[in-house]
Amino acid sequence: MTTPAKLLAHPHSQSTVLSIRAKAVIFSDPKSQTLLEHIERVAPTEAAVLINGETGTGKELVARYIHEQSKRTGPFVAVNCGALSQSLAEAELFGHQAGAFTGANETRAGWFEAANNGTLFLDEVGDLPMAMQVKLLRVLQEREVVRVGSRKAVPLNVRLVAATNVDLSHAVAAGNFRLDLFYRLNVVHIELPPLRERRGDILPLVEYFVQLYAQRLQLPQPSLLPETKNALLHYAWPGNIRELENVVHVALLIASGNVIRPENLRFSAMPLPQNADSQHSKSPLDVIGTQLDRLFLQPPQDLYLQLEELIFKRAFNYCAGNQVQTAKLLGISRNILRTQLKHFGLIGSDSLTDTAVVEELNQGNTAA
Repeated sequence: MTTPAKLLAHPHSQSTVLSIRAKAVIFSDPKSQTLLEHIERVAPTEAAVLINGETGTGKELVARYIHEQSKRTGPFVAVNCGALSQSLAEAELFGHQAGAFTGANETRAGWFEAANNGTLFLDEVGDLPMAMQVKLLRVLQEREVVRVGSRKAVPLNVRLVAATNVDLSHAVAAGNFRLDLFYRLNVVHIELPPLRERRGDILPLVEYFVQLYAQRLQLPQPSLLPETKNALLHYAWPGNIRELENVVHVALLIASGNVIRPENLRFSAMPLPQNADSQHSKSPLDVIGTQLDRLFLQPPQDLYLQLEELIFKRAFNYCAGNQVQTAKLLGISRNILRTQLKHFGLIGSDSLTDTAVVEELNQGNTAA
């Protein structure tokens, strides 16, 4: 039996215009539904959670859902670590006493105290400077906070959910993030896949945003042509859900006749994120698959032949023109290889056996 899709929407999505955050996440794709099961298993616990995902994938929405499912009585407080100024980050997070520094005219609680008995979401935690990482680690270890300019510790009951669009293990290896803090944050790890890896979520999200913006713009809800849906499904979405929302919004503004056509879709020219095709997180075949999706958007007429020729050329060059090794590398017979090499002009019709014969003679002599 198919599990119904679950939608997570930002609580203020009806009142906000286009923003830097993803305002909806849906779990319709099988990969997303498996992820949702994992989220719902860990949400009721008290464990710290680290969410990894590209910008615009909905990390804050997942963090909010974890809080809602945790049954904590306190608030959900979201803080963007990348927006904290280095000079005031400590006061923002931990609070300060009146007179602690220039401009501190009154005593103020920090974000940790504001989230007491609830959940504190630290977005882009990888952007914290090393000095702040040390202080954050101490707060997590001691479960108490000391305001800037005070000596009195304030006890805390806060569950921490952190998020980042970078691989913190790589940041640790590069010396930019503390290993002990990484272990504190990474008790439960949630990897939020980019939209291009959960294509079953694309059209349900499009439907949600079409309805949302049709209501907001007081327009009749348009339909999507099959070729429009196909274009949406095969776009790489480097900006993820945030970009999808923007594309739908613009399409409703410029579409005519209550129909959204492919030419109404204003896809951005932005490249995929630098870490999207990282060999540390994706297999080479996944990387090739992503690039194929981009090719499919505007395919050449002879796409198959070009790809086939590319494979044989690269393999033949990799093996320094050795036919035996090239055939072995590709997992095909030498006869098939020779036919393809001739077809693509990589060898002449009278040079089919040169390297192969030498190899066979050598192998035969070795065996003897």
